[in-house]
Amino acid sequence: MKRLKQRATEPELMDDFSQGGPELCEALRHLRRLNRILGASAPTLYGIRRLWTEADKPERLSILDIGSGSGDINRKVLRWADTNRIQLKITLVDITEEACEEARMYYRGEPRVQVLHGDVFKLPEACADLVTGTQFVHHFASDELPEVVRSMLKASRIGVVINDIHRHWLPWAAVWITARLVSRNRYIVNDGPLSVAKGFRPADWDHLGKALGASELFYAWRPLFRYAAVIRKDRVQFNRRS
Repeated sequence: MKRLKQRATEPELMDDFSQGGPELCEALRHLRRLNRILGASAPTLYGIRRLWTEADKPERLSILDIGSGSGDINRKVLRWADTNRIQLKITLVDITEEACEEARMYYRGEPRVQVLHGDVFKLPEACADLVTGTQFVHHFASDELPEVVRSMLKASRIGVVINDIHRHWLPWAAVWITARLVSRNRYIVNDGPLSVAKGFRPADWDHLGKALGASELFYAWRPLFRYAAVIRKDRVQFNRRS
């Protein structure tokens, strides 16, 4: 439990791009199951709704989801768009070919979703209204995070939504147990608990907001042990909400 006082620095197996193949594809499928069990999509949708409302509820909306994996958390975003009669376009971007292929199969027949192979540091400027990252930014060290988020902001027209894990012993234990119940895949068993150990607490969001300087970073704790961090591109003050 002492190690959870600070963000873990060990790389996850998914961060080793020299590996992959069928084992990684299997891990992505098992991760979809974990995401459903742990309610991973809700904080992303919370942030999207917030920015959409602040932008006067446009009828057309484009979202770029970076580090998307299978992109499965966007299923609820699509349903939300249907309910609110929003013409939505989602672009899923991931750096691994395995994730891109899994996403293409998962969204086969869904014309509102396209999948691209890409890098967060090479995104085109202002290419989407919103840029989202779910369980993505924890893969980066604390000193790398400002540059990651600046790249996401540069690619957005309205703002950025980050959904990531609360670093706490309770979700760590829950993920450790759940990962072993649903999978024997070494990516899932190793990276699940490590993701929690690489997660965030209020001080981490405060530090990130100050490092960004010219952007307001709003963050809120959301069930189940997650944070939604929302950054409006046109705001210049940093506000804190725990």
